Amino acid sequence: MQVKKAIVFGASGLVGKALVEQLCKSDRYGTVKIFVRKGIGFGNDAKVSEIVTDFDKLNEQPEAISGDDLFICIGTTIKKAGSVKRMEEIDRDLPIQIASIAAGNSVANLAVVSSVGADPESSNSYLRIKGEMEKGLMKLKFQTVIIARPSILLGKRGERRPLEEISKTMMKILGVFLIGRLAKYRAIEATAVAAALIKSINDKTGLQILESDVLQKIAND
Repeated sequence: MQVKKAIVFGASGLVGKALVEQLCKSDRYGTVKIFVRKGIGFGNDAKVSEIVTDFDKLNEQPEAISGDDLFICIGTTIKKAGSVKRMEEIDRDLPIQIASIAAGNSVANLAVVSSVGADPESSNSYLRIKGEMEKGLMKLKFQTVIIARPSILLGKRGERRPLEEISKTMMKILGVFLIGRLAKYRAIEATAVAAALIKSINDKTGLQILESDVLQKIAND
């Protein structure tokens, strides 16, 4: 089995943190390069190379974004971003820029966290931005592109989001009723999304768009 080098953007988030923890435990990976705006404490693991980066100046050191598998788990909220324009820059433009640089460095595989309902034609700004991100990434040359579309993410965040907590509780209660076409709206643990990303990027080829229920199944297999 080839021992690979992983590249991770968004390691401080709910999925990103779980992803790095699982990559470090995986025999498939010998190095896990994480790009962060400031140090987040993963440096204690021998596999981890923590690279503090100015995301506005990625083009100044493009050679750093090199390896085998690229994972992008970047995401924000309109409240944190402050405007739709800023959200577009973070959730759409930045992932496309990162992936473009990686493709230029012959990184073979890409896995990205999007959202259930992502659609470039959506009237909802968040879903439109995620859809436009997906569309941009699909144009790049990778052997494998995994697009994860989780529903509401379960897990402990470092910040409180009261409305999201209410939504999580409701989704846990209603999840059992979401069957058939509605199964993709079931809430999912961030750890399950991370596990599915790692399995899929190693086992699948070509373009794969994975909804929440499919991500759960992959994680459980």
